Amino acid sequence: MRWFLVAALLTLLTSSQGILTTLSQSHGKYKYDYATVPFLAEVFKLLVSAILLWKECQASSPPRMTTEWKTVRLFPIPSIIYLVHNNVQFATLTFVDPSTYQIMGNLKIVTTGVLFRFFLRRKLTTLQWLAIVLLTVGTTTSQVKGCGEASCDSLFSAPIQGYMLGLLSACLSALAGVYTEYLMKKNNDSLYWQNVQLYTFGAIFNMARLMVDDFRVGFENGPWWRRLLNGYTVTTWMVVLNLGSSGLLVSWLMKYADNIVKVYSTSMAMLLTMVLSIFLFSFKPTMQLFLGIIICMISLHMYFAPPHTLVDLPGATTNAPSNTLKEITVDQREDS
Repeated sequence: MRWFLVAALLTLLTSSQGILTTLSQSHGKYKYDYATVPFLAEVFKLLVSAILLWKECQASSPPRMTTEWKTVRLFPIPSIIYLVHNNVQFATLTFVDPSTYQIMGNLKIVTTGVLFRFFLRRKLTTLQWLAIVLLTVGTTTSQVKGCGEASCDSLFSAPIQGYMLGLLSACLSALAGVYTEYLMKKNNDSLYWQNVQLYTFGAIFNMARLMVDDFRVGFENGPWWRRLLNGYTVTTWMVVLNLGSSGLLVSWLMKYADNIVKVYSTSMAMLLTMVLSIFLFSFKPTMQLFLGIIICMISLHMYFAPPHTLVDLPGATTNAPSNTLKEITVDQREDS
């Protein structure tokens, strides 16, 4: 499967996550414990990867699976980074409003490019760097509210702790993605074997979070496994399957493409979500949204298009002598 098809599918799935999550609410509230959704998504990804790995092992040429501890011990690290990132998110939202947080979250686009360059030793061209900056500008522009709204001034009114935590959140998000790509490309192990390791630790850490939540409230609602599926509807299960499927596609991109492709997919998904919200939730489109979409499309073309298609240089004719420029210069001097 070509990477751009996977990226397009990831864009569609990611754009529908927010919509499905909103539809799973009842009168603006969740009747289920939202912390159980990531856990079930990790279990879903683990089961799918285990089945695909089992089928791969039945083939005539068994897949490569590294079981050395020095390699396996690296796989819990992304889960730990994401766990810290989630806590930093909550801390950031105590200092800034959601709109400001969403705009600052676009810094992860640039930080992903920086970490991509230094940690994975991937060299980006000047045009690609400009495209990444344009993508950041485009997504930010689409999220900025009109200046007639009360929250317009909130972007620059947050305390310094909010901006520092927002920057840390962007760096942690980028670090987790880049480190995961490093793990996926570290060796030629089977993708499904690597997924099994990633999602096993992911499920363990999400289960640990549910247990911690139980201790915090003194088991008021009973242990987490008894209320695991309380309040679940068909839409809630669609959220779980969507989140799990998106994770599987991301791992494929990490293995066979790179983080920048994932960044573009998620950024375009955000814009697509805004457009779909116009029809589903009577969301009022703004001029900033249209400008942001145009800027992001230009960025997409700049990053992935071959350089020679971006610069229209006049082609030299085959019949023209090589010293044409010199002859023109001599003629001009003689005329003067």
